[in-house]
Amino acid sequence: MPFLGIGLHIMVAICFAVHAVRSGQDRYWLMVLFMFPLLGSLVYALAIWLPSMRYTQQGRAVSRGVDRLLNPGRELREAQDAFDVAATVDNRLRLADALVGDKHPAEAIEHYRNALRGIHSDDPDIQVRLGQALLESGRPAEARQLLDDLIKRKPDFRSAQGHLVYARAVAAEGNRDKAKEEFETLIGYSSGFEAQAYYAQALVDWGERERAQAVCDGALKQAKRLPGYSRRMNKDALDRLKRLGAKQ
Repeated sequence: MPFLGIGLHIMVAICFAVHAVRSGQDRYWLMVLFMFPLLGSLVYALAIWLPSMRYTQQGRAVSRGVDRLLNPGRELREAQDAFDVAATVDNRLRLADALVGDKHPAEAIEHYRNALRGIHSDDPDIQVRLGQALLESGRPAEARQLLDDLIKRKPDFRSAQGHLVYARAVAAEGNRDKAKEEFETLIGYSSGFEAQAYYAQALVDWGERERAQAVCDGALKQAKRLPGYSRRMNKDALDRLKRLGAKQ
């Protein structure tokens, strides 16, 4: 569709020309882009723009998203292959994380427990990940107990992810007052919007739709003040908040 008399392919070529100048590319790219705007833009995107984007934060996020879309299960396959070659703690944890990410948390539990041996026997980060796997497997009481024990042993340990798992576990157990306390505290200091999304969903499940709407509205209002790359990094949580807010 033309825009102010300029074809879309010309606008794309202009954008890539600006990128070429700002990034110090050879000037012949300008000739390629303007002599053959459609084909030139495609070649420039494949040869220059996409490879350069790989090294930016938003580029890595986009790359991971595209990879998951085009090659679902790749990380799980590669993690399994690495573990089969060498059953190290790092490879075991990578496999467990991939299993959780691929919606197989029950299979990850034993890997996390096996990793909690030797010098890693009291590793708080691994315990948080185990707690998440237990929670995602429908075992919130075990997840909450695991994290309660961790808090007692390591009162100075801080983990926003661990706190989120704990709040979700308490909510899943049905302890509304405790869950609200944990979510409200977590929202007060955590970065990102996962806590708000899970809290809003819990409130909806409890029938507290007005409070859920307030949480969604507050989070989305806050997100509008953030730069674009930050919103893209939090896209999944923000999309959930938009859907929840639209249902109220």
